[in-house]
This record gives sequence, C-alpha cells and structure tokens, in this order.
Amino acid sequence: MIPTINSVFKAQQTHKYTLRNSNATQRIDKLNALKSSIEAYEKEIYAALKSDLRKSEFESAITEIVFIYSEIDFAIKHLSSWMRPVKVGKTITALMAKNRIYYEPKGVCLIISPWNYPFQLMMAPLISAIAAGNCAILKPSELSVATSSVICRIIEKCFEESEVCCFEGDAKISTHLLSLPFDHIFFTGSTAVGKIVMEAAAKNLTSLTLELGGKSPTLIDETANLDTAAEKIAWGKLTNAGQTCIAPDYILIHESLEQAFIEKYKTAVQKMFYTESGTLNLDSYAKIINKRHFNRIEGLISDAVEKGATMPYGGKGEEATQTIMPTILRGLPENANIMKEEIFGPVLPVIPFKTIEEAIALINKMDKPLALYVFSEDKNKIQQVIKNTSAGGTCVNDVLIHISNPKLPFGGVNGSGLGSCHGQFGFKTFSHERAVVFQSKLEMSTLIYPPYEKKGWVLKWLKKLM
Repeated sequence: MIPTINSVFKAQQTHKYTLRNSNATQRIDKLNALKSSIEAYEKEIYAALKSDLRKSEFESAITEIVFIYSEIDFAIKHLSSWMRPVKVGKTITALMAKNRIYYEPKGVCLIISPWNYPFQLMMAPLISAIAAGNCAILKPSELSVATSSVICRIIEKCFEESEVCCFEGDAKISTHLLSLPFDHIFFTGSTAVGKIVMEAAAKNLTSLTLELGGKSPTLIDETANLDTAAEKIAWGKLTNAGQTCIAPDYILIHESLEQAFIEKYKTAVQKMFYTESGTLNLDSYAKIINKRHFNRIEGLISDAVEKGATMPYGGKGEEATQTIMPTILRGLPENANIMKEEIFGPVLPVIPFKTIEEAIALINKMDKPLALYVFSEDKNKIQQVIKNTSAGGTCVNDVLIHISNPKLPFGGVNGSGLGSCHGQFGFKTFSHERAVVFQSKLEMSTLIYPPYEKKGWVLKWLKKLM
C-alpha cells in the first residue's frame, strides 16, 4: 500500500512522543543505519547524479557523498555532548536554584531540498533532524528526478514511515505538505520560493529554516595574489556548472588588475575544464539542469550584451547537451538583468572599482548575500570589508570551503536565508532550547510576594545587590 501524506503525517505526530525520549545511543544507531543504507546505494547515487547533472564521480564524491559521510561521523562523535543539558549561571532573585538548558526535539519536521546538490542538501538537514530526535517528511526536487528516486529508496530501506518518509512529486505535493502544521520546516532553494514557504509556515506558526542564495560577491584588491585568486574562483564558479548557491556570482576587482585577472581566469578554466585539444571536457564539466534554466542563462547573457556589455570569453551554448561554456562579461550596464538576480550558471561578470569604499558600496546596494569572498594581502582592508558588509559566511583568499567545516554555522541573512545548519548548529536548528529551573528548598522568592507596602526594604536590598 502506497502511503498517503496525511496518513504519514498523522503517524509521525503520534510517534514523535516516543522519539523525544530516545537517548544518544538510539539516535546514533539510526545515523549508522542511514550511513549503511547510503553505502548500499552508493553506485546508484553516482549514476543518478550523472544522469541529473552530468556530475563526474569525483565531483559527486567530494561535494555530495563524502561530504555526507563526514556529517554523519561528526554527529555520531559529538551527539552525546550536544544532548547533555547545559548549566547556566544563577541570578540574585534565585540564588539557590539550578538553571539548565534542555535540548528537546521539535517534533515532526518537513525538509524540502533543491536540485543543484540534490543528495547533499537533503541528507545534511536530515542528519541534524535525526540527531535531534525528530520525525521527518522529505520532499526532494522533482527536477533531479533520478537522485530523488534513489533518496526515497535509501529512506525506505532504513526507516519506518512513522519516523522518516520520502515523497516524490511536483509543486502540488509541496503545496499540500506546506498546508500541514509541521513543528519545523527546513527549506533549501530560491529566495522567491522561500517567501512562499515562509508565508505558508506563518499560517501554522511553524518555525522554519531557510537556506536561500543570492548574488555572492568576490572582491579582489590590488594586493591580491592573482594566480591563486583566478584558480580558486574558476573552481568555485564552475563546479556544478555554476549551479551552486555559494558560487562567486560576480567579481569586484581593482581597476588596475581587471585585464590581468581575466587572462589568468581564462588560463585556469582551460587547465581545469578543457582537454589538450581545446574542447570542453564534459567528463569534468556538469550540465545545466534543464532547458528552462539553460534558456534563462542564455537570456541573461544576451540581455547584457544587447545593453552594452562585452564578452571576452565564452558565451556559446549547446542546447542539445544543456551545456553553457564558461563565460566572462565586462562593461556591464547598471540595468543588465544579470546583476538583478542570482546567475546560477557559469557566467562571471567582472566589475572594476577604484577604491575599497566604492566596492563596499556596490556590495551593500545588493541584498545581503549567502557568501562573500575577499582576496587580499592587506589585513586592514580585509577587516574593513568584513566590518562594513553583511553576509551569511565569508572566506578570505578562498571560496566555498566554509561550508565543509561542521564547526562553523552555515546559513544566510535576510534575503539569503534564515537560521543555520551543519554540526551542532544543525542539531540546535531542529531542537527547542528549553529553559528549566530547579528551585531549591532554601529559595527566597517569597520575599517579592505581596503585600507590597511592606516590602520597601526588599527593593532597597535588591537595588544595592544589582
């Protein structure tokens, strides 16, 4: 019998009361079961990612599968300490009381994942939800159909549907799920859809985490090592053909280095993604997810060129293979559409600046990004950029790597997201931090009880202590 959404949701609403009493050993067993199921389906995952996005096995391993193994291992290692109640200090109004923070599961959680890293971005929040003792309903993207199918088989192999269940389908499935009164929603995707999810959550006063995106800038000042910057940016921009929420979206570079950077970037791209004969290496270069997104990116390039931008590199696309060549745009006019939305493709706008203050002002004209990258050897300028901008995360003299450290929070701010994930931050996202006070038999709180006309001396005493 095929489970229905409503029946699964009802079963999980009942089962969540059992899970909230699970201990660290029981949760670790579940994480180990998930890992074993992933290992059993590893070949199918590689094949699915190849089918959906033409990802090479190496890229899939590094950015999706090994990444998730590391997340599971980190959670298993630290879960006992995460679950332990935290002692906090006393106050003068309750000097003898014990104060603790308990981490309790939120309950039944909905996880909606996108298509660009379809395995990683479903499994990472699921690991946190399991570690925190929750039930979960999963809705993978309908655009990465092969990977979504494998995810659901992995889940079916190691979980009862009353604990974790996966539903494939289009936006109608998501809409139905969002109408239900979940205890928490974790959504990864576009800002536009994130607003829809937030509106749906508000109707049930459901807490939520939004992992969105935006235009992540890369600033290169005149002290930067251009060879290093060009190579790192080429890798970060073109991994998964630019379909990465924290990919460098556009370059802000000191005007004296613009041409030199373009040449070094082209060299780095040729080295990484082209064969010796000069053709694009499709074994290392992913495809655009579908023709709609292919046409969208081509439209952004055409719009920029029609409005006066120049294209010193790339620009060609092959619709049959859903491939867009690595592309550089320069001389962009302010009204170019490519500077109004996240590119999510292998197109790199390069914008020169005269002063660091000018570059900061350009960053702050945009919505707050999910990531901001700075290439510089000047410590004062690095701090100036960090202190005068806002972003979900920042790397100095590198790109993307902050997402790989589970000891760091990963998440956006305002338009680029709400809340954090990975490691203990993910555990806390799926937990309610519950304040608990154990009052002592020697407590003195009765001193503040009425009648108040006789308590003037108590007030004087409290003021002195404060």
